[in-house]
Amino acid sequence: MSTHYNSHSHLGLTVNPDGTINRQVQFPKIEPNPDPITGNPIVSKDVTLNPKHETSVRVFRPVKLPSNDNMVARLPIMIYFHGGGFVLYSATDALAHHNCAQMASDIPSIIVSVDYRLAPEHKLPACYEDAVDAILWVRDQAMDPEGEPWLKSFGDFTRCYLSGRGNGANAVFHATSTALDLDLGPLKIAGLIYNQPLFGGVQRTNSEIKFAADHLLPLPVLDTLWELALPRGADRDHRFSNPMIDGPHKSKIGSLPRSLVIGFNGDPLIDRQQEFIQMLALAGVQVEAQFDDVGFHGVDIVDQRRALAVIKLVKDFVI
Repeated sequence: MSTHYNSHSHLGLTVNPDGTINRQVQFPKIEPNPDPITGNPIVSKDVTLNPKHETSVRVFRPVKLPSNDNMVARLPIMIYFHGGGFVLYSATDALAHHNCAQMASDIPSIIVSVDYRLAPEHKLPACYEDAVDAILWVRDQAMDPEGEPWLKSFGDFTRCYLSGRGNGANAVFHATSTALDLDLGPLKIAGLIYNQPLFGGVQRTNSEIKFAADHLLPLPVLDTLWELALPRGADRDHRFSNPMIDGPHKSKIGSLPRSLVIGFNGDPLIDRQQEFIQMLALAGVQVEAQFDDVGFHGVDIVDQRRALAVIKLVKDFVI
């Protein structure tokens, strides 16, 4: 691939002199529907997360709630982080909304989808800090008598899962690592779900070289995303990008909860994902790997069958 490949054009971005960007592609948005609508099995609402950072969460729950012995059964709570390379998309986009609604219905579960700050306006660790805010927000609903009623009435705070796609999976790892040092009671993080995590590094892997011209995530585009997201002066071996490097964070890995890693063998990042699995397993983490021989990074965005297959893997892991 030419060294002159226009990564900004590929991403639909123009960069301003002050380092901010214009996102040229406007993705369809979906408004929440807090009141039941005939034919829609899910309700949703937006709640402010951190007013200072202008972040929010979109909460989803099934209209029809399962019951045991005529008592409403409490549902697992899943905190979800959308993908987009730290730079694109929102929890209010149609893609993220429909995916979360499908998970809330199929698992079934309470989904807390986080609308975190984007780079480069808010470079890392902003996304990871917002992810920690989301964990603490869910915890606080359990402790607050006036907490969010959908969580308090229908959620099981002892079965909280963190799930993310692409860079959202990175947020799962970093936020949970931070949360290990916090008092989360009565919240319990029961498991972590990493869907095609977006790890990086300075040294090219075999899969990055093999799939350098990937149609969705070619190598120059991947490099550009890290340039936009990482702190100024940091390279791709920064711990925000490459958790496999040595550092103080490594001492916490063995304390992470059981984990599910999902990937596709045509992903340029598959070598890093498999190295991540090895790191977790060597640290004693109970880890399940589900890799499809056929598929590429983001195939579950463009293929509904694959999207439903990923949700089935998540459902089996949560249940």
